[in-house]
Amino acid sequence: MSKTPSPCIDVCKYKRKGHCIGCGMTKAQKSLFKSLKKSTHKEAFVEMLMTQQDAMGKYEHWRKAYKKKCAKKGASLPKDIAA
Repeated sequence: MSKTPSPCIDVCKYKRKGHCIGCGMTKAQKSLFKSLKKSTHKEAFVEMLMTQQDAMGKYEHWRKAYKKKCAKKGASLPKDIAA
């Protein structure tokens, strides 16, 4: 994956026990993603986030929004979304 964009989809409402209802990240996770420099670390973070979303449920909307964001930025999709 190249140019891994942030998993944030600009909803930013922390109502699910500290997790954003848009992307599922906590405020600490958002800060962590911003601090990651290597693309491979960002890819791994997005894959971890998708696993977290699957465990929490109610994040089906995120994959569609993130797919659109990746297309807009010319970035490759995570393998779990590309299929």
